[in-house]
Amino acid sequence: MTDAELAAKLAEDAGQLLLNLRNNSDLTGRELGDAGDTAANEMLVAALHELRPEDGLLSEESRDTQERLGKDRVWIIDPVDGTREYGEGRSDWAVHVALAVEGQPSVGAVSLPALGLTLRSDSPIAAPVRPHKLRMVVSRSRPAKEAVVVAEILDAELVPMGSAGAKAMAIVRGEADIYLHSGGQYEWDNCAPAAVAQAHGLHCSRIDGSTLQYNQKDTYLPDLLICHIQDADRILDLVAKL
Repeated sequence: MTDAELAAKLAEDAGQLLLNLRNNSDLTGRELGDAGDTAANEMLVAALHELRPEDGLLSEESRDTQERLGKDRVWIIDPVDGTREYGEGRSDWAVHVALAVEGQPSVGAVSLPALGLTLRSDSPIAAPVRPHKLRMVVSRSRPAKEAVVVAEILDAELVPMGSAGAKAMAIVRGEADIYLHSGGQYEWDNCAPAAVAQAHGLHCSRIDGSTLQYNQKDTYLPDLLICHIQDADRILDLVAKL
C-alpha cells in the first residue's frame, strides 16, 4: 500500500473497531471514551510498527520519546479525536492518521466513522463552494474569543461542533467555511485534518499566518485556521488586529 492508502485503511479500521465497541458493550461516557482510546491506539500503533517499522510515531495515547525527532518521516495519530463526543454517542468525532515528512503534513486521512466517511489527502472530493453568507465552526462549549469576534465582523453564522477533525472536515465537505481555533491543540489534533484540507485546496496555517510545522520537540500547536483561500488574508488581518 502507498502511505495514503495505509493512512486511510488504518483510520477506517480503527473507526470500525470504535463503532463495534460502542455498539456492543455496556460502556458509556468517560469509561467508553477511555476504552476506545486504548483499543484504537493499540491497533494503530501495532499496525504502524509492523508496516512502517523505520518511521517515527507520535500518538496522543502513547508515551512520547525523542526518537522521532531524528526521523524525516513521522506518523502522527489521534485514535479518537473527540473522546467526549464518542462516549456520548454523538457523530462529531474522528480518527486521525497522518504522515509528516520533514515537518510538513504530507499525507492524511480523517475518518468520521459514525457518518461512514473517510476524507483522504490522495482522493480529493469536489471542491467546496463558498456561499455568500459564511459559516464558522466553533467549540460546542467554549468558542474561541477571536473566532466569535471575527464571526461578528464577517456576519458569519456560528456552527457549534465537537472534535477538531469533525470541524475541519466540515470545511472540506462544504458544510462550513471557516475553522478558526485559538484555544490550544497538539500536533495530533490537526496534522491529519491539515493534510486533508490542503489537498482539497483550502488554506491552512497558524492564526498569525505562519506555516504549520510538525514533529517538533514541543508538540503543543495551539492555533489553526482552515478556510477558503480567498478569505484567508482578511481573516488573518482581523485576527492580527485583535
